[in-house]
Amino acid sequence: MKIGVIGGGAWGTALAQVAAAGGDVLLWAHEQDVVDAINRDHLNPIFLPDIILSPVIRATHDLADVADCEALLVVTPAQHMRRILAAAPVGRRPLVLCSKGIEAETMALMSEAAAETCADAPIAVLSGPTFAAEVARGLPTAVTLACAQEAVATRLSDRIARPGFRPYRSSDVIGAEIGGAVKNVLAIACGVVEGAGLGKNARAALIARGFAEMTRFGLARGARPETLAGMSGLGDLVLTCSSEQSRNFSLGLGLGKGGDAASLMSDRRTIAEGAFTAPVLVEAAGKVGAEMPICEAVAALLAGRVDVRTAVEALLARPLKDEAV
Repeated sequence: MKIGVIGGGAWGTALAQVAAAGGDVLLWAHEQDVVDAINRDHLNPIFLPDIILSPVIRATHDLADVADCEALLVVTPAQHMRRILAAAPVGRRPLVLCSKGIEAETMALMSEAAAETCADAPIAVLSGPTFAAEVARGLPTAVTLACAQEAVATRLSDRIARPGFRPYRSSDVIGAEIGGAVKNVLAIACGVVEGAGLGKNARAALIARGFAEMTRFGLARGARPETLAGMSGLGDLVLTCSSEQSRNFSLGLGLGKGGDAASLMSDRRTIAEGAFTAPVLVEAAGKVGAEMPICEAVAALLAGRVDVRTAVEALLARPLKDEAV
């Protein structure tokens, strides 16, 4: 199966490296200099420097070229995915959505936006604890590959599985997506805790209470609890809430140290998806009656409505209640 990867950032390049171990890979990138460097030097010097890429990977700047591929891994920024899919020759090719977020204008999950844009394509979601540089180097991890069509999921997982890259299949597409989207917002909150010097105890407590928020929202949207407790939920949450390799955690770290959100997000080469997800997640949670105070605090902080001290004090002043609620 020839794999097409749409998106030449760090994560798209890492996935191309994984897929190249099992056959031909075509990587579409927006940046012509990325395309040229991959084809000439087997390097992506902008987004994944110091990683020698497989010579099997061929890069292109022409989206029409993915028509030769049998399945497409979509690794574009969440807010641009619908537009890029509309321009791509998708047809009936399986789409594996690897972006984590909620569409700001519509509150659609990525699978919902893709289904509206590419009605004939089988849709899968790939999500889990995956720092791009570690995956590209072959360091071990496990992910969730969610697809409602079991045969498609089996074929895709067999194609991309490696000794150090283990996809666990699921039919819970919604659960896999919600875990990936919500953890980005919670990672910003954990970065704030770190940057403000509130300690490791506070961060651990925030991860636990954040997981409760993820679970409330996920169950309200029809996700299965075992999916939220798996690789795409709890697994990814623990990773991104614990390291500066996470762009979302790094954004929160800067905020916690007193930085301005706009300035911290000015580098267009790195996108903290949680910053775009936070306000729409809060709105979507309100529509289903899911209480998400940590995510609300992150959205308010990013919008400049509160400062770090006020946000933390508001969370600490919340009423005491049963932990299971």
